[in-house]
Amino acid sequence: MKKILILGGNSDIGTQLLGDVINYGNFKIHLHYNKKLPKKSKYFNIKLIKKDLNLINNKNLNKIFDNNYDIIINLVGYVSKQSFSNFSIKEIQKTILINSLVPFMIIRNSLKNMKKNKYGRIINTSSIGVKFGGGTNTFSYSISKHLNEFMPSEIKKLSSHNILYNTVRIGVTDTKFHKKIKNKSIHKRIKLIPLKKMASAGDIAKFIFHLITENNYITNEVLNITGGE
Repeated sequence: MKKILILGGNSDIGTQLLGDVINYGNFKIHLHYNKKLPKKSKYFNIKLIKKDLNLINNKNLNKIFDNNYDIIINLVGYVSKQSFSNFSIKEIQKTILINSLVPFMIIRNSLKNMKKNKYGRIINTSSIGVKFGGGTNTFSYSISKHLNEFMPSEIKKLSSHNILYNTVRIGVTDTKFHKKIKNKSIHKRIKLIPLKKMASAGDIAKFIFHLITENNYITNEVLNITGGE
């Protein structure tokens, strides 16, 4: 049975993915969340990890997260409403720590176990904002997601150990985040998508689920689920 860690499991995509993982029935599930607990997690034998990743450091990391995950999925998406013209260094550091650096640390700590077992599946997530420069008030968020598309040369060498690492670049998706945007603005944004519609959280979750269960060859890629953008 593979041990899987879902970071940001209380997101809309995380909740959908959790359902797929539970139904698959062949995982020992560790679910990280910060605030609200996903409803599905109440009914199953899951290790729940409630933690603000901004409070993680090298000293407490191993006390909170294991170092022997087989599969790691980073769905964390902390958004700080800052534009380029009014950003603060402190807030950028916080956003990068939460969305990028702590997940990278967790991944790093499990690589030894993955190499030993000749198996690993790592999914990072990025945003279509990386391609277009982000929204007016998502400067810090877009920088952090740009970092998630960076693949160190060491990562690329892991393929020989059957460790597959991919980043999923997510387009405009029908989630709580986008539901907060004014109707006029979101409709204008949807018109720019070749498919003329948003992705559903289920669309993204199913693709990620495929990458951790069926994929045996795709690795070291940034994979777009953006409706053609």
